[in-house]
Amino acid sequence: MAGVGGPVVTLNDGRKMPFVGLGTWKSKPGEVKAAVIAAVKCGYRHIDCAAIYKNEDEVGAALKELFAEGVVKREELWITSKLWNDFHKAEDVPTACGKTLADLGLEYLDLYLIHWPVATGSGPVLTPSIAETWGAMEALQGGGKAKSIGVSNWSAKKLAAMKEHAKVFPAVNQVELHPVWTQAALLTACKEMGTHLTAYSPLGSPDSASMIKHEGATVMSSPVVIGIAEALGKTPAQILIRWAVQRGTSVVPKSVTPSRIEANFDVFSWELSEEQMSALSSVEPQTRMLHGKFWCNANGPYKTVADLWDEQESAL
Repeated sequence: MAGVGGPVVTLNDGRKMPFVGLGTWKSKPGEVKAAVIAAVKCGYRHIDCAAIYKNEDEVGAALKELFAEGVVKREELWITSKLWNDFHKAEDVPTACGKTLADLGLEYLDLYLIHWPVATGSGPVLTPSIAETWGAMEALQGGGKAKSIGVSNWSAKKLAAMKEHAKVFPAVNQVELHPVWTQAALLTACKEMGTHLTAYSPLGSPDSASMIKHEGATVMSSPVVIGIAEALGKTPAQILIRWAVQRGTSVVPKSVTPSRIEANFDVFSWELSEEQMSALSSVEPQTRMLHGKFWCNANGPYKTVADLWDEQESAL
């Protein structure tokens, strides 16, 4: 088992974020509080949240209990949350962050991300602009409400475009990453720009497959993943999490099962061979699960999925 918190990555602002965190997307009411408590008690120090997950109040209840019992101090935890699409106007950003902080029972976030490059109600041009929203994020950081700031679901092109206006460049870009969607070019581009990549849905998000209409089960059931897991005596989830960490990305697997939460954190005392890493990084076909089709419309800034991700149609 790893030591408390596990290894950390140093972000471009000098702050240190634990590589493995607990994801809370799709954790049902009545489940996420126990999951957070179990995670922190077995060593996790990084919890990944978002307003749209509709469970930050329950995460907050878990944190309150953990603090009261002396299990952990606030400064020992890394808490991430995300700004939803409805709150991209400069005046709305602090309101959204304030609601998240109230729900979590915290005075500050360790990391606050713009959840999607999508603003509700936009016409042909993204309105408000990323520059406006990011300026408000920078103000939150300046005021101490968010120690680090970043983005989520950003392409390399969108990230590079922020150089024109960002006084503080995003510390993190949280995106879908797993062997069935490796995003190798994005990983390289983010390294060049100094932005750290966090892998969400590292197990392929099989429990969102019916909701979003994707083949999420293909990641956990990949013959390559299963073969390596059997060879090493590990679970497929452990193989996927270790692959992410070994690539240099942080990773936020979601689970509400205490035994799986614990197993998912047991990825630091062993490693994958070069051959195993190569096999996992060479899985075909490459398929995005969290496709973003729900943000595309004929009158919006993203008419197609290719527009959203700044990719060629043939790559989707």
